Order: sequence, then structure tokens, then C-alpha cells
Amino acid sequence: MTEFRHLVAIVTGGASGIGAAVVRRLREDGASVAVLDLDVGDQPVSEAGGWNGALSGGDNDFAVAADVSDDESVRSAVAAVVERFGRIDIVVNNAGIGAQGDLSANDDAEWHRVWDVNVVGMVRVTRAALPWLRLSPAASIVNVSSIAATAGLPQRVLYSATKGAVLAMTRAMAADHLREGIRVNAVNPGTADTPWIGRLLASAADPDAERRALEARQPHGRLVSADEVAGAVAYLAGPRSGSTTGTSIAVDGGMQELRLRPE
Repeated sequence: MTEFRHLVAIVTGGASGIGAAVVRRLREDGASVAVLDLDVGDQPVSEAGGWNGALSGGDNDFAVAADVSDDESVRSAVAAVVERFGRIDIVVNNAGIGAQGDLSANDDAEWHRVWDVNVVGMVRVTRAALPWLRLSPAASIVNVSSIAATAGLPQRVLYSATKGAVLAMTRAMAADHLREGIRVNAVNPGTADTPWIGRLLASAADPDAERRALEARQPHGRLVSADEVAGAVAYLAGPRSGSTTGTSIAVDGGMQELRLRPE
């Protein structure tokens, strides 16, 4: 419960889904947490002085409206975090958007848009936080990649390309910053029970059948929970994992590595 005491974490896309679960977990483990998201509720933290929604945990919570596709927005948000807490120790790059279809399904503009959020967005946030991470005694970056980075999934080529880039970028970042005392790792969730998946299921011709198909695709037979992903993020981010860098953890019910025989 005290591993993250006195440490300050930034979680992008922290207002819902996996990001919100990460915020809860880090806060429970003692961290002060700054949520960066497009929508942080009715009042921005810089004016209201605290998180205004269901994640509220008191003085150690902070939320800043930020668009990871806009460098000025990101730099302003990071500056607000530093003004509030005076330090940054952990960055969880979770913000991202989905994309469906084969290679021909999305035009150039959509390819650039998704890439700008899912890949360059992580660059913007980390770049802005980097001077403060260099000052931290327990600096850690966790990038949220995906099973789509390590397994070929149908109708996910654009999304897979961005998440594959995140995984490769994670290793390169780890090499660049190891001697500065900054660890960089990734987590690769399988199909998780998040609002985005909920919207996909709702738009399917037969939502129940589509859900069963997604569950069956993962060897343990169900969707991954956001809390399970948050547990892996907390492990990678925590000071006790000081020798873990340049790697990734798959939280996918065995989808990445297991090849079970049919029942």
C-alpha cells in the first residue's frame, strides 16, 4: 500500500477504461496521480483544484484536460502537474484510439490521425515529462501496447501498426534512458472489457455472438478486465521492479504464447 508513497504519476486517457483502473490502482498503492484526458469532467483541475468525478481520492488526485495530439496542450498539462506536485516520477502512456478494417479501409488522413494519437501522442507526453523524470529517484515509463502488436488480428491493420510501433519504441526508449535511471516497459492487453469494446459490441449485428467470439479467442475464455491490466502496469511502474526495463507483459489470457488443443 505504500510502494508509491511520495511518487507522482501521470496517466493519459485516465478518465475511463484501462486508464481509470490504472489511476485507481496507483492511488491505492500510495501515489499522487494526475489524470490527463480529453474530458476530465465539468471543471478542469487547474481551476477546480481536484478531480471532479468518480475517481476522486482527495488531495493526491489531479486532472488536466489534455489532447495528446497537440504538443502545446500536452506541455501545458505537464506544466500544470509540476506546478501542483513539484515532480513527476511515473508516466503511463495509455491514451489511444481504435481503428477497424483491412489495409484499404482507411484513407491517408485516418492513418495519420490514429498514428498521431497512438504513437506520437506517447512521444509528446514523455518528451514533456522527461526533464522531471531525469530528476526522479524512481523514474518509470509504462506504455500501453496491445496483443495486436504480437499477433495478427483480422480487420485491425492500422491499429496493429500503431501498437507494433509502440512496442518497438518502448525497447528503444529503454535503451536511450537506462543510464539516466529511467525504466521503460510496456503492457500488452488482450481484448479487454472496456467502453471501446462495449461500443464495438453494441454496433455488431449480433452483440452476444460477437462477445462470445471475442471471449473464445482468448485461451482463458473471457475478456481481460481493466483491473488485471492495471495490476501489470503497477508492477512495471513500481520501484520494486528496478531491474525490469525494455520488456513487456502480456495480459491476454494466454493469447500471445499459448496454443491449446480444441476441447
